[in-house]
Amino acid sequence: MEITSTVVGPMADNAYLLTDSGEGLLVDAADDALALLALIGDTPIGTLVTTHRHGDHVQALAALASHTGARLVAGAPDAAAIESATGVTIDDRVWDGDRVHVGNVSLEVIGLVGHTPGSIALAWTPEHGAAHLFVGDSLFPGGPGKTTTPEDFRSLMTDLEAKVFGRFGDDTVVHPGHGDPTTLGRERAGIPQWWARGW
Repeated sequence: MEITSTVVGPMADNAYLLTDSGEGLLVDAADDALALLALIGDTPIGTLVTTHRHGDHVQALAALASHTGARLVAGAPDAAAIESATGVTIDDRVWDGDRVHVGNVSLEVIGLVGHTPGSIALAWTPEHGAAHLFVGDSLFPGGPGKTTTPEDFRSLMTDLEAKVFGRFGDDTVVHPGHGDPTTLGRERAGIPQWWARGW
């Protein structure tokens, strides 16, 4: 599978194009439909995945859905809010253990509650080489995504420890919703500090 990306919109959102066997999957039609269509080019897009409900991650979703005819995928707890904000219909409301596919590649859905109630990550674990996680805004270089209550922070950190750091190796590449990629190995040592500071 090939991974390409572009940065769109005033909040510098990352959009990721995953391609395999001539088929594409786009993670987060965040903004700037023209830039996203340039990224896609002539790749047939079968699936548009939205990692979470926040407005900066869905600005171009309706336009890309109309242009590509792709199936729309989002975390079940965030799906209704995404539909309300964009006017689209989410075809697949997914959560832990569900799968999305591009070409011959299967990606696992991981639910991460805290940044929003229905944030999801996609995990690609190739037969050889490092795993790749497309995490939306749930994990960044230097800490977890923004939360607004202590309960949300605890939920997100607990999910990250159990479902991400507890399952995947240090060479796993993390592709966040904003900013540069990182690895779990670079971030793992910071977990006690994140807990202590509360964000």
